[in-house]
Amino acid sequence: MHIAKEDIDVKMEIPGAVIRQHKNFGDATGLGKISGEYFSLSTGVDTTPLFQGLDSDLCQCPHWGFVLSGQLTTTDGSGKEETVNANDLFYWPPGHNVKVNENAEIVMFSPQQQHSHVINHMIAKVKS
Repeated sequence: MHIAKEDIDVKMEIPGAVIRQHKNFGDATGLGKISGEYFSLSTGVDTTPLFQGLDSDLCQCPHWGFVLSGQLTTTDGSGKEETVNANDLFYWPPGHNVKVNENAEIVMFSPQQQHSHVINHMIAKVKS
């Protein structure tokens, strides 16, 4: 299976961020259906306010991905930071926030049900 970036549904678009999600991209045994996601993010985007109201105010969904361009830093619940750069593969375990240090484009694979919950929560936060 493959899909072009332009054919991935835009789930959320706000100044500085475009979040695309293609559901039913595969199956990760034990995690259920996964979604393939393509995020275009501008410098300064910070998920902290968007994740408020989630468990521990953090994204509780794991993600596996690749940074096409840019730089991002995740912070976990204990305050530990990890920075990923262009051409890095990454795994973000549950319990994180993300800040964009340099305009970034990333591809991620996430458990569909869990990440859809997080994306829907962010959409609701932007609307309120």
